Amino acid sequence: MRAKSILIGVLAGMVAFSGCTAGALQTSPLAYGGLTDAGFRVPPVPIYKVDQKFRRQTVAYATDEAPGTIIVDTGAKFLYYVLGDGQALRYGIGVGKAGFEWHGTAHVARKREWPDWTAPSQMIVRERNRGHIIPAHMNAGLMNPLGARALYLFNEKGDTGYRLHGSPEWWSIGKAVSAGCIRLMNQDIIDLYDRADIGTKVIVM
Repeated sequence: MRAKSILIGVLAGMVAFSGCTAGALQTSPLAYGGLTDAGFRVPPVPIYKVDQKFRRQTVAYATDEAPGTIIVDTGAKFLYYVLGDGQALRYGIGVGKAGFEWHGTAHVARKREWPDWTAPSQMIVRERNRGHIIPAHMNAGLMNPLGARALYLFNEKGDTGYRLHGSPEWWSIGKAVSAGCIRLMNQDIIDLYDRADIGTKVIVM
C-alpha cells in the first residue's frame, strides 16, 4: 500500500513539473533552443519570458475544417494547425497593427527557406514620410524581416501580399506589431513549415 502511495505521489509530481494543464500538451522548452539551419545559427528563445499560452502546444479545438488547415485568430494572437479529432497545434503569433490587418481565406502557394525580403513600394513611401529609411531589399539572414521560413498566401486574385513567417523578435509574439503579416518565433515557423504543404488552406479571422 505504501509503495502504491509513493508511486501515485511520484506521478503527480511529474505532472505538476511538466507544466501541462487539462486539454493542453505543452512543448518542451528544448524546442526553443538554439539551432544551426542552412548555415545560419538561430539563437535560443528565452522561453521563460514568453507567456505560456503563446508557446507551441497541442490544444482542444473544435472545427469543421479538415486536418492540415491553418486557422489564424488575429484577435487572440493564435495560429492553429488543425490535427483532427478535436485537436490542433497552437502557436503564438504577432499580427498587424491597427489599420494594416488582413482577413480572409487563402492558400499556401509558395514556401521558402531563409527567404529574401523586398519591401513593398507603399511601405517604403510610408516609412519615408515618417522619417524612416528602410532598405528596398534584404538578403536572407537572421535579421531579415521574414526570418527562417515564409509561407506565401494567395487567393483567387493572386498574391495577397501577406505571409506567415519567422521573426527573431520573440518578444513581439502576442502583440500587434507588424505591417499586416503573421509572424511566429523562428523555431515555430520552422515547425509549421515542415507540416504545411503547398495548397494548404489558410483562414485568417
